Amino acid sequence: MLLAGLLAACTGRADERAVVRFWAMGYEGEVVTRLIPEFERLHPGIRVEVQQLPVTAAHEKLLTAFAGDGLPDVCALGNTWLAEFVELGALTPLEPYLARSPALDPGDYFPGPWQTGVLDGHVYAVPWYVETRLPFYRKDILAAAGVERLPRDWQEWRAALAAVKREVGPQRYAILLPLNEYEPLLNLAIQQPGPLLRDGGRYGNFRSAGFKRTLAFYKEMFDRGWAPPVSNNQISNVWDEFGRGYYAFYVNGPWNIAEFRKRLPPSLADAWGTMPLPGPDGPGASVAGGASFVLFRASRNRDAAWKLVEFLSDPQVQIRFHGMTGNLPPRRSAWARSGALAQDPYTRPFRDQLERAKPAPKVPEWERIAQELRIVGERMVAGHLTVEQAAAELDRRADAILEKRRWMLDRPAAEAAPAAGGAR
Repeated sequence: MLLAGLLAACTGRADERAVVRFWAMGYEGEVVTRLIPEFERLHPGIRVEVQQLPVTAAHEKLLTAFAGDGLPDVCALGNTWLAEFVELGALTPLEPYLARSPALDPGDYFPGPWQTGVLDGHVYAVPWYVETRLPFYRKDILAAAGVERLPRDWQEWRAALAAVKREVGPQRYAILLPLNEYEPLLNLAIQQPGPLLRDGGRYGNFRSAGFKRTLAFYKEMFDRGWAPPVSNNQISNVWDEFGRGYYAFYVNGPWNIAEFRKRLPPSLADAWGTMPLPGPDGPGASVAGGASFVLFRASRNRDAAWKLVEFLSDPQVQIRFHGMTGNLPPRRSAWARSGALAQDPYTRPFRDQLERAKPAPKVPEWERIAQELRIVGERMVAGHLTVEQAAAELDRRADAILEKRRWMLDRPAAEAAPAAGGAR
């Protein structure tokens, strides 16, 4: 009887804590649970329930939860999904919370990742971890080809790619640009001064001079035999082929630092590196990826959830999270405080690149348009489309995808026009 009473008392105390439901995707959702006990020790009145979402099912689960009024209090949302949930009215603007959290300084964040969470003049998201893409390269192959300095712009990169191709011969290549991925073409395109979509995201802007310049450079790398016209599932795997010198450049993200360290033989430990992405006329931009914290409007525990965001955004906690996952911190102060990050020759170029990272277009339809970028790019490489035809085709496909968006954005103006006419 005494034991039952004690158990009931303990249960009662636990139930008095505010419960914060936190959804996180993939491996990060598993790893973050190791940080929660410290947060709960610092905030004894809060209990955190972490739910790990499989990456492949996360989007559908979030939409289902929105429809059923079952969203969590806080979530780590993929950056390309933010616009969709803002449009649904599911997210809470964060300005009031940021105003009372001076330690969470927007100026401490890399500008591109921070801007991914700014939509319609409001801050809806705080970056949790960031990623972007840049070239991994074989130092030994470049040296054998006579490339003495890492290329900083497209013209220098052309010269390096041509030199490598002359060195490795017809059966090997200078660069891998997998045709089943849109990211290599997108990261070249984001470097141009013009936007990828125009008129407030109503239409594609792929017939712009800048984007056609990107298409021409991308196509040239295949036409000249610098890149093999293959997808990454047509080779054994990207790490082994990089190790055997099938290609000397591979544009990819920070997660591959650990993979190359693990998978390449000891004899190649010092034979590879990372470098900033060359741009059309100098060091280039790249796309700001990663995941960001959001608070949902339907949450009844937003204040407690914000405390969790503050904790996981602390630079020291971000350094620990990097050590657990390899994910890159979005805050400059975390890089400055971490000797490992600041001194690692593989992560330093990512630090440089993140200063020039840019958000992808902030429209809910962007992921569909990005897939069309891949499809049309592959058709162009195969010789079915010229650069001009590929640009026009991308505009046509993007405009079709954005048709509903145009209708929704233009409807208020169309409805207001008759009313204004009647008033006269």
